[in-house]
Parts: sequence; C-alpha cells; structure tokens
Amino acid sequence: MPDQMQWANALSIRPSLEAAVADVVQRAVSSLTAPADLGIVFISSAFTSEYSRLLPLLAEKLSVPVLIGCSGGGVVGTSQLGQTEELEAKPALSLTLAHLPGVEIKTFHVVSEDLPDLDGPPDAWVNLIGVPPSPTPQFIILSSSFSSGINDLLQGLDFAYPGSVTLGGQASGGMANRTAIFCNHRLYQQGTVGVALSGNIVLEPIVAQGCRPIGKPFQVTKGDRNIIVELDEQVPLVALRNIIADLSESDRMLAQHSLFVGLAMDEFKQDLHQGDFLIRNILGVDPSAGAIAIGDYVRPGQRLQFHLRDAQASAADLEFLLQRYQQQESQQSQPAPMGALMFSCLGRGEQLYGQPNFDSHLFQRYLQNIPLGGFFCNGEIGPVGGSTFLHGYTSVFGICRAMVNS
Repeated sequence: MPDQMQWANALSIRPSLEAAVADVVQRAVSSLTAPADLGIVFISSAFTSEYSRLLPLLAEKLSVPVLIGCSGGGVVGTSQLGQTEELEAKPALSLTLAHLPGVEIKTFHVVSEDLPDLDGPPDAWVNLIGVPPSPTPQFIILSSSFSSGINDLLQGLDFAYPGSVTLGGQASGGMANRTAIFCNHRLYQQGTVGVALSGNIVLEPIVAQGCRPIGKPFQVTKGDRNIIVELDEQVPLVALRNIIADLSESDRMLAQHSLFVGLAMDEFKQDLHQGDFLIRNILGVDPSAGAIAIGDYVRPGQRLQFHLRDAQASAADLEFLLQRYQQQESQQSQPAPMGALMFSCLGRGEQLYGQPNFDSHLFQRYLQNIPLGGFFCNGEIGPVGGSTFLHGYTSVFGICRAMVNS
C-alpha cells in the first residue's frame, strides 16, 4: 500500500494540563497508522500560568520531529464525540498531527530585528528562513501579538517565495494578554515561529473577511499615505454620507459601528464583486476637510468601496467562498483534502454569531470528515489577490492535500 498523507486532530477540555496533554496525544496518535512528522498545538489562554509546562509535558508523551504552536483566547478541534468545537475562554488544548511523506519540513523563529531590508535582494530572506524557493514551500506562521515586524515579514516572504501560500495568525491571550509561541522544544514571547513545507503538499487558502459592499466603487483621485483626500474628485466624507443616506434603516444603524473600506486588489478587473477587496478599518475622519483615514496606505488611481460587516454578511461571505472551493475541487482530478487549519478572529465566534461553532460547522458542511484544528487570533494571516496580509475580523482556513496521488 502506498505511503499516504494522514492528518489527525484531538481537542481536550480536561481542566488539568497533564490530563489534557495525555488525552490529545493518545487520541491523535491512535488516529494515525504511521509516525507523525509534524505537530501543531494550540493552548487556551485559560492555561496562561502553565504555558511553560506544555512542551515538557508533550515531550514525555509524544515523539514528533517538528512541533509549532501558540496560545489562543479560544481553540478549535475535534472533541471526544468526534465533533468539531470552538472553545472560547475555557481550558482547552488542540493537537494536530500529520504524517507527510514526500514533504521536507523546516522550522524557523525570527524577530523583527532580524528582518532584511525590504529594498534588498530576495536572497537575504531565503538565508533568513533557510529554505530554498524551489520546490515552492507552503508556510504556516504563528506570531506574537507584539511582533511589529509581521507586515514586513509577510512582504518579504511574498517577495522571496513567489507562488508560496502563507497562512497563520497572531497568538492571543487572556485578560493580561500574555501570549506564547512554541517552536520544537522552546517557548518564545516575541517574534514569529513558522514551518515551511516543501514537496508533495498543497495548502489551499480560504480567506473570509466577512463583509458586504455598499454603494458603488470609487477611485482615489487624491491621497496622502493612509488618508483619502479625494474620491472621484469629490470630498470623501460627502461621498460616504450620500451612500449612507441611501441605505436601509438597519444598515444605517450598522454603519455607525461596523463600517469598513475595501481596497480593490486587482487593478485591471473592471467588474468588482465581493471577495475582490482587502478589507481595512476606518481610523477616523477630518470633519473640516472631509478626509478619511484608513488602516492601510492608499494611492491615486486605486479603487475602493465601502463595506458593512455583521453576522449575516460574515456567514454569507464564508458560505460563498466554501461553495466556490467545492465547485473548483469537483472540476479537478486531484488528491482529496486530508486536513485543515482554522485561524479565526477573537471578534468572530459566539460574540458575532450569538451561537457556538458557527464557522467551523459551516466549513465541515462543505468539507466533511476532514480533521480541523485551530485557534482564535489577534490578527489572521492569509492571501488576498495574490499577496499576503494581516487581517482583522476574518476566518482563514488552510486546506491541506498531497500534490500528487501516492
């Protein structure tokens, strides 16, 4: 029988960390018929005082050559009943194990001071990560919440590894927001840990930003760094007020606290639709000049559209992307997905939907019987329009399969 890729996940809600570790290791290992090559662990911030005990406890029970992980305000995984659960603000531990034949696995830990100049050659980034650009690696990265270099790192990876997919999230914590990231036998408070997977593996992203467009697309006719000075040669605040005036009463109420800007990612695409935009926060307005400040740089000629976010828009957005993925998969003859990871914003989950397990159960309605592990992030990492970004209020899924049948 050929050696095939295997994935397993186990989630434990045991309040004792020793019991939780024993539980997830026993269940995950018993789900595999071959040794694990990669482990990914997510620990609930309810265990904040015990972060330093996690790796020694795992080492006693589990033999795996590569292990990465982090803390999360909530974790996602498969319960003892075989159901996927999103456990928020409760003691929980999620362990994913993967057997990856034909895949080269390399870990790295970088801090912002290590990052090369963005104007420098790609070789500097390749030397930092220690992985050649061919065969094209797939990256899973987990960053500390205070990693100021994360945006530069994402740009650098896109630059040095064209065609690579990079997914992940920023660690989150509890009340004091103490976070931890793990790489092999070490716990870190700062920087970014990651794993590069090269060879017979594909990581397919779904990035659900949870917004719907309102009004019409505009072109930035004047901008200064992150400030929109002019839209279609008119005052931005006037343009926005005209859009809001045409909305329904409920959408006008929503716009008071859930209004965003979507930046078009394809300069040449004429007909813009949901999913063609990178969603960014509105940081403030200048009532006298009518300018609008957003959480990204703008440039003249760029197109944008205002967006609203609510539970209904988030659900519809994720369902649309899952349907599209399912249709594309059915049209291609390729190995079936074997496992998946979920990186979801702390602002989603029960707080957004008013019910537990919404995103993960919707995912499993379209991709059934696939082990799913993940956590709730302080920022989600995934590609939009061919470039990788740090997002907010987003659910990013990474679907893993072999490139060729074994």
